Amino acid sequence: MEHRELSNLAFRKSTFSGGNGGGCVEIAELPDGGRAVRDSKQHGAGPVLWFTANEWDAFLKGAKSGEFDN
Repeated sequence: MEHRELSNLAFRKSTFSGGNGGGCVEIAELPDGGRAVRDSKQHGAGPVLWFTANEWDAFLKGAKSGEFDN
């Protein structure tokens, strides 16, 4: 899949995101197991970050272990 083919992706926003218009990200699973991430406030018009399956897995493990906590 070309990374520019966003219309084929099903982005979803976290259920923890409130309805107050606050900042949140939307994530779409890619066919190869990777993820595409974008800012929900951009309504699909902003930049998209692309992660391989291994990069996404490493990010999730780091977040769950507190690696990014202050």
